[in-house]
Amino acid sequence: MFVIIGYVIVLGSVFGGFLMAGGHLAALLQPIELLMIGGAALGAFFVGNSAKAVKATLKALPSVLKGSKYSKDSYMELMALLYELLGKVRKEGLMSIENDVERPNESPIFAKYPTILADHHVVEFITDYLRIMVSGNLNAMEIENLMDVEIETHHHEELVPAHILTKVGEAMPAFGIVAAVMGVVHTMESVGIPPAELGLLIAHALVGTFLGILLAYGFVGPLGSLLEQKADESTKMLQTIKVTLLANLNGYAPAMAVEFGRKVLLSTERPGFTELEDHVKQKR
Repeated sequence: MFVIIGYVIVLGSVFGGFLMAGGHLAALLQPIELLMIGGAALGAFFVGNSAKAVKATLKALPSVLKGSKYSKDSYMELMALLYELLGKVRKEGLMSIENDVERPNESPIFAKYPTILADHHVVEFITDYLRIMVSGNLNAMEIENLMDVEIETHHHEELVPAHILTKVGEAMPAFGIVAAVMGVVHTMESVGIPPAELGLLIAHALVGTFLGILLAYGFVGPLGSLLEQKADESTKMLQTIKVTLLANLNGYAPAMAVEFGRKVLLSTERPGFTELEDHVKQKR
């Protein structure tokens, strides 16, 4: 929603200001210039990226029109789930959660938290490390190192579409110059026409530079920044799980382990201590 609002503001400010200055919008309607810039950017996008990166970017693009799925409520659901799982371990032992870990979709505990269950990255991260804890083959330091590597890999993978769009955006002003140069070439080969027509051709050529810069900094570039923020949010969810599980592994009670996880959250999503405690009790 904010993406659309932002685009409307960009278009309204630029073209509205142009009209207020006495300009004519018809002079800016240059589909050929758009074809040159957009086509060149699309071609460079395919040339400069692997099939995996292209698919990841195309898959990520629809998400820019959606709000963040990592809200305060989703974090509270996550911590309530972890509290319940760790509480079961504390009362009945690690082996008591083996079925929950192996088949989370059939687990009555996971079923209480559909928001978390719908995120396969989060579910896999939780179940994988609980499975390691059940096996008892690794100590806390080894598990922490493994978690750090996986989180870094996940973050790098999530950032691929953001980096690609940022690079495409950075290239668009150059493609705008290419379109403008092509317009200048066309103008120079038409020097015999009347001055009024010659001036129109020059104006058309300059539109290429304008469109390249506008598309780069007003449309494509901001999408890369937005996807980067979304990647950071998804990583924060995994970091919360990591801190909570490690705290429990180091001997802290489930209530205190969840408190460790709560401290990882940003202030905009972090619930209060009492608020989280009440939510956990309600879920139980």
